Amino acid sequence: MTKITYDRVTAADIDAVMHIESVNFSENEALTRASMEERINRIPDSFIVARNEEGQVVGYVAGPVTEDRYLSDKCFEHSDPNPLQGGFQKVISLSVDPEYQGLGIATELLLLLEKEARSKKRQGISLTCHDYLIPYYEKHGFINEGRSASTFGGEIWYNMIQEF
Repeated sequence: MTKITYDRVTAADIDAVMHIESVNFSENEALTRASMEERINRIPDSFIVARNEEGQVVGYVAGPVTEDRYLSDKCFEHSDPNPLQGGFQKVISLSVDPEYQGLGIATELLLLLEKEARSKKRQGISLTCHDYLIPYYEKHGFINEGRSASTFGGEIWYNMIQEF
């Protein structure tokens, strides 16, 4: 069994993060390097990485905190620093290297983000997903609140909320 550790992202992780982003998301859905670098610099408190035994990034979860309940398309383009407390923790990207999928890494990343969000008295976690991922997020305590207004990547998304 591979030993996985979890910690906050660093600037040195950008290449590994971008590799995982590119292999798991379509060209329309993948975040740009510039937007990912902005997140690393502005919201490291809500950008958690999973590392293998060699210290390489094999997965991550990232997203800003905003006052809005739902994730909007502007969240994909720009992130302001997170407020110290309150707001909704958003998930912009939850992604695991295909070689490490099925090991519970995504679940652990969600749990760690939830722990961080609760410690900062966030109202909950909000994300959008494709219809085929709704059961996965429901299994982890999220509620489907219907189709999202987001049109990011030209796709149809669903609002998933986990309130605290």
